[in-house]
Amino acid sequence: MEDGGADTQRSRDHLQMSADILARLAATLEARKGGDPAASYVARLYAKGLDAILKKIGEEATETVMAAKDGQAEKIIYEVADLWFHTLVLLAHEGLHPDQVLAELARREGVSGITEKANRP
Repeated sequence: MEDGGADTQRSRDHLQMSADILARLAATLEARKGGDPAASYVARLYAKGLDAILKKIGEEATETVMAAKDGQAEKIIYEVADLWFHTLVLLAHEGLHPDQVLAELARREGVSGITEKANRP
């Protein structure tokens, strides 16, 4: 029983840490919106506009696929982190927050992917 409780607590701690990281990153990305493009990579992406952000997401998605094909865990993690980061830039650019994505994932939890897809408009 104690191990189950410890596992549950570790799981809660991990979820809280993940939420904290996303919240801090979202706040940083928001703060960069008015930043100097010469001093901030994210400010530079914002200044270039939506197409530049989308292009970067496409590049990172391709690099993620290539890393997965190589089968090297470290490369996969690195590229997924880049992909997630740039999708978070997109969310911030569009005035959205990671919590909205998490809420959508929570809504889908326990729903068959086939059922969820069939219920889309």
